[in-house]
Amino acid sequence: MIFDSTQPAQTSPLMRVSEFHRYLAENDRDSVAGSTRLSSLNPSLLHDLQRFAQTEGRSDEGSLEVLEVLAAAVRHARPLLVHVQHDFRVLALTVFPSEHQIHCQVSLSTLLSWRLTELRVLHVEPARVEPYDPARPGPEAHRYAPLGPLLWELALRGARDELLPEISGTAAYRVAPGADLSRLDLGGTLAAAVQRLARQTTNLREISGWPGFDRQRAMRMLNGLYLQAALMVSRSHPAATNEDWSSPEA
Repeated sequence: MIFDSTQPAQTSPLMRVSEFHRYLAENDRDSVAGSTRLSSLNPSLLHDLQRFAQTEGRSDEGSLEVLEVLAAAVRHARPLLVHVQHDFRVLALTVFPSEHQIHCQVSLSTLLSWRLTELRVLHVEPARVEPYDPARPGPEAHRYAPLGPLLWELALRGARDELLPEISGTAAYRVAPGADLSRLDLGGTLAAAVQRLARQTTNLREISGWPGFDRQRAMRMLNGLYLQAALMVSRSHPAATNEDWSSPEA
């Protein structure tokens, strides 16, 4: 069935963490060894996720940040099921990068109301459900939502406060012409900064000095724009400079 649940039967919409670990252990015993672990992922996607852990001294899937996993899924256009801990419960979140969708056990508004810095990745595996098809809505149509707003809010309010590897280092940035950001919550100094980036190419150091910004907020905004496919990154533009602020300005 297309819309089978991603969790075993239970009375609560979200499984307790202890129950989830027992479920994983039982599933591993009933499956081919390792089939539900990171090793079951596409090799290039797996390498991407491992790179985050190795770069920052982390070793397993439980040490990954939600934004890192979703960013890797977007880069490789691979649907993923990510089990995320929130307090003492586990949320099954499926991301469909090509369709710009998510499938989630709670509404998007509920998910975005949580303290996103406290979300923890417990487990990553290939998606088990199909993307939403308007021609065949199915009984779980209400569980689908657009991917863009989730990526944006995770970038702005999630645990990661450094640039993603693909856009870090010596670079200058600009909002891509024609980028559609209409689904995002843009206002105040954030909206002004996006409009300014649509008119000029600049570097991280300069953005960090704009009204309402510091280095961390600038990096979060750039990550968010990148994950919306709305960011142009230039390594050769005259404005490009290294993010190491101790070096002379380019």
